[in-house]
Amino acid sequence: MRRRRRRPLAAKSGLPPGTVVTPSPAAHQQVTITRVIYDAAGYEEREIHAVEETFPAPDERRTVWINVDGVHEATVLERYGARFGLHPLLLEDIAHTGQRPKLESYGDHLFMDLNVFHLAEGDEIHAEQISLVLGNGWLLSFNEQPQPWARPLRERLRTDKGHCRAHGADYVAYSILDAVVDDYYVVLEKVGDRIEDLEEELMAAPTTATLHAVYALKREVIGLRKSIWPLRELIGGLQRERDLVREGTQVYLRDLYDHAVQVLDTVETYRDILAGMLDIYLSSVSNRMNEVMKVLTVIATIFIPLTFVAGIYGMNFEHMPELSWRYGYAFFWAIILAIGAGMLAYFRRKKWF
Repeated sequence: MRRRRRRPLAAKSGLPPGTVVTPSPAAHQQVTITRVIYDAAGYEEREIHAVEETFPAPDERRTVWINVDGVHEATVLERYGARFGLHPLLLEDIAHTGQRPKLESYGDHLFMDLNVFHLAEGDEIHAEQISLVLGNGWLLSFNEQPQPWARPLRERLRTDKGHCRAHGADYVAYSILDAVVDDYYVVLEKVGDRIEDLEEELMAAPTTATLHAVYALKREVIGLRKSIWPLRELIGGLQRERDLVREGTQVYLRDLYDHAVQVLDTVETYRDILAGMLDIYLSSVSNRMNEVMKVLTVIATIFIPLTFVAGIYGMNFEHMPELSWRYGYAFFWAIILAIGAGMLAYFRRKKWF
């Protein structure tokens, strides 16, 4: 599993708690901010680059969703923190990518940290962090990179498909969580295909490369489990939240919780299968070794009496009667062939060979 590059931990050494130390950005990466304001009657979307322009006039009747792609500029995070009253420790968790998924309450807003997985080139699993801050009528989402679910979600709000605009910011947060869980299904489907291929390879002709592939896949599954297990707890915590999560959204969260449990069950099943595949590999290698040793043992067993006969007639004593016999050489080979054929027939009858 390919993780994003994390900044050295020494960068925070000696700094006070809540200090925002952002990761180094890629050369081509820029912070992109999209502001969406909507209610049941209308929808407004705007892509901007100045942080202050995303601050709308207070209007309790309208929902505000601000999506920020890029968490490598500390000034952007600090400005949003000052505008929405976010705790410095919360901003630190947003900037410090690689967090364990969690849900934290800060009184008038909730903070959610979760990991999303995508399939990169070569079916490699790529992990990124998403941070959500849910308040009364507003939602902030911070992503390391632009996410594929953002555009379809905005399109759903724009067209009001399924009466999305009738819900508040908590429904947008649910929709993001639902998209993350859906991505887990896609990743797990590819993991399942890779497991089937490895099983066929294990049964046919396992090699050291097969063993390395099993170990690598097992590490990826463990990484998925580390993100999915706390995500289930996160969704369960949202279900217990009554102030910022409406009753209408609770129904969707219950369904999402069931999906998270299904995903976790699949991950646990894959982990058990991979653990069993290691035993299959060791058993397969051991069986192949036993087959080789059985063949070598049969060959050695056949040659033991042949070596005994050859050793006797190789002593060349003066009074050995067969040495001067005209048919002694032919008789020697007849004995050798008879012993060898008889032992082979006996082994086959016993199904040892």
